[in-house]
Amino acid sequence: MAGGNGIEGVLEAGMAAANLRGQVIANNIANLETPGYRRRDVRFEELLAEALGSDDRADATAVRAEIFCPGGPADATGNDVCLEREIGQLIQNGEKHKAYVRVLAKIYQQLDLAMGGAAGA
Repeated sequence: MAGGNGIEGVLEAGMAAANLRGQVIANNIANLETPGYRRRDVRFEELLAEALGSDDRADATAVRAEIFCPGGPADATGNDVCLEREIGQLIQNGEKHKAYVRVLAKIYQQLDLAMGGAAGA
């Protein structure tokens, strides 16, 4: 149900954002020693919170992840990637992805049960 409406669409966008963030983190780690490389990050949860806080909550289903350069102190080569931070971000991102998947799976299980399916069996 890619691109679904309502909570399913938001959860699917969250999973897509987590996938993108995983790729961005991997790229940051791959460029750990590249002179002049500036780390990238993914903005999704902040954009979702803004959309949910707006008068038009329908905007929340249209939120998509954005890649950005947060900036920060760089080393002598101009690189600002910190391996420990990236590993921490990777772990946190994995937990977010699992949470999105679990909630979406629960919604689908409830829909299946409501339609008389055997999801509970």
